[in-house]
Amino acid sequence: MNRIVTICVALMFCLLACTTTPTHDADPTRTWSVYLGDHGSSQYSSLTQINRSNVDSLAVAWSYTTGDADSAGRTQIQTNPIVVGDVLFGVSPRIKIFALDAATGQERWTFDPFASGAVAEGPSILRGVSYWPGDRDHIARVLFTAGARLFALDAATGVPIPSFGDDGSVNLREGLGRDVTGLSVRARTPGTIYRNLLIQGTSLSEGPRSAPGHVRAFDARTGAMEWIFHTIPHPGEYGYDTWPEDAYLRSGGANAWTGFSLDQKRGIVFLPTGSAAFDFWGGDRKGENLFANTLLALDAATGERIWHFQIVHHDLWDRDLPSPPNLVTIERDGMTIDAVAIATKSGHIFMFDREMGTPLWPVEERPFPASDLLGEEAWPTQPLPTAPPPFARQHFGEEDITDIAPENAAYVKEIFKTARSAGQFVPPSTQGTMIFPGFDGGAEWGGSAWDPTTGLLYVNSNEMPWILTMVELNPDDAASGSGLYARYCAGCHGSGMEGNTDQSSPALLGLRDRATREEVAQQILRGKGFMPSFGFLTEDEVARITRLLFGEVNPDVSEASATDEDMERLSTAFAGSPYGHTGYNRFFDQEGYPAVKPPWGTLNAIDLSAGQIVWTVPLGEFDALTARGIPITGTENYGGPVVTAGGLVFIGASKDERFRAFDKDSGAVLFEMQLPAGGYATPATYEVDGRQYVVIAAGGGKMGTKSGDTYVAFALLE
Repeated sequence: MNRIVTICVALMFCLLACTTTPTHDADPTRTWSVYLGDHGSSQYSSLTQINRSNVDSLAVAWSYTTGDADSAGRTQIQTNPIVVGDVLFGVSPRIKIFALDAATGQERWTFDPFASGAVAEGPSILRGVSYWPGDRDHIARVLFTAGARLFALDAATGVPIPSFGDDGSVNLREGLGRDVTGLSVRARTPGTIYRNLLIQGTSLSEGPRSAPGHVRAFDARTGAMEWIFHTIPHPGEYGYDTWPEDAYLRSGGANAWTGFSLDQKRGIVFLPTGSAAFDFWGGDRKGENLFANTLLALDAATGERIWHFQIVHHDLWDRDLPSPPNLVTIERDGMTIDAVAIATKSGHIFMFDREMGTPLWPVEERPFPASDLLGEEAWPTQPLPTAPPPFARQHFGEEDITDIAPENAAYVKEIFKTARSAGQFVPPSTQGTMIFPGFDGGAEWGGSAWDPTTGLLYVNSNEMPWILTMVELNPDDAASGSGLYARYCAGCHGSGMEGNTDQSSPALLGLRDRATREEVAQQILRGKGFMPSFGFLTEDEVARITRLLFGEVNPDVSEASATDEDMERLSTAFAGSPYGHTGYNRFFDQEGYPAVKPPWGTLNAIDLSAGQIVWTVPLGEFDALTARGIPITGTENYGGPVVTAGGLVFIGASKDERFRAFDKDSGAVLFEMQLPAGGYATPATYEVDGRQYVVIAAGGGKMGTKSGDTYVAFALLE
């Protein structure tokens, strides 16, 4: 009998250990309880157990495989996991949320938001989750998004909390101030917790029909919306006069998709926004377009604007602010200044006083060319900081054409002659315009790492030329399958259905051999992966597109003979965007290498107090080029760095699928290891029971590399 009682007590303690709610660590720089490390998005750790002297002894401590990668290479993991106490919370390629023992990788629970059918859209990506610690009357919870729904799970069990929203979730399409039925509304980056509020942004379609990107705060206990900030201002609001009068009823975008930074002491949330939609033609949104492409400082409790700075006026280049800003402290003229710094896709660092929004380095409004597209009025100037200097090249001229081999240079030169390439902020054209350093940076969504002990900011950068070519649409063909495809599909899948250059948007040629008509129609309506939903299309319009994709258009039957209602709706839409484009096309040589001289990817250390770049090194390697005697070139890279008090910068990101540690003082590589798939995510480092771990999601799937579904944690050998 005593033995039975002993066993029961032991089982009870085991059950409690497995379901105990994790608690916050007293020192946030020793764990990783918030997306990107802390509320200031520092991506910094004060841990020193792993350091310069022993980092070459790192070994795999544990790995966890989610089991749901796509064998076709079209899933990714961009997640920066969080660690609360001894529990790690992460996300799988198909948006299953899980909790692991952070010391062993042993699974505690999983939750699939798509299993119940509550989420109508297809799985996309999710860069992380938020943790609310609870209060006297409410249990701790994990908050995250899937499709257009915001979920709250019991942090101990992974079970949805029925009292939150509608039986555990909130519909993000509701409460935006206008009908967005059928439009894509998702959130790929976790929200920020302030007291009992979850401040949340969204990811939207960037095409000609888009929802507004308003930022909202939800009660973490109930799911009720507590405040909203209109990033496309309504009548009577600041910035309303920077748009056409009716823009708030029809324009989209200007969304805070990257996540936020929070000054808890001052109660200020800093949010960066993206471009207004449509990305590349703004004739229907003439004006500066506040608050698109803007760093906003809001009262975190109320959503009231404190200050703002618009970094791109009337964006025509998809120059979204790509990551949360860093809350930093710098020295200037013997004074200590609390500041906010943000890196841009164009390769610049803007810095502002945290309370007043005053630029800490002079910002100049410089003139740029006008547009020659029908109806477009490009803004005549753009702001550029005078310091620090750009961390990416600003111009791709003929002298910058690749030099890895004469035949490569000759190939590139012929294509180069056909496009406009005159530096930053040259408007899109039907001739073709060079976008450099690229649609994906300069800086990207992985964020920058700020070291408060040295005053250095570490940012990885891409230097990849892309060619954007606009196409004038034919309004007489608006309702046909080909017209609908040109408007809604060609920008990602190519005008000839060839897919984009890294196959993240796959070729649609031969689609009838890979999918049924019903499957294609459902994907058009629901979206999947990076493809947004097009639920606003009618059943007949979806059928026309599907027939085109399946090569079943009867040339004797004109699809353009649509109903009057069809034509009225489509002509209204076309009036708002008379152009499409041929896709997001990287400019490669004939071997598939970037068309510009190396380096193609870099890691940079920037002294923010002095406004100077301290060092720059290549990030990533093409082994085939190294074998040919070409110095290390760097590669295109996605996912950010982490800097530690142990003297290290940890980063994956590179196309060669390796994980590295750099000396933070010199940029020397001190450790590297091959991952099972590309580590296109920002790592995390934390301590459990006195042992330091570094973990990264190896999800692959970008730049044409294979997909993976493994989290790999490193530690020193015991």
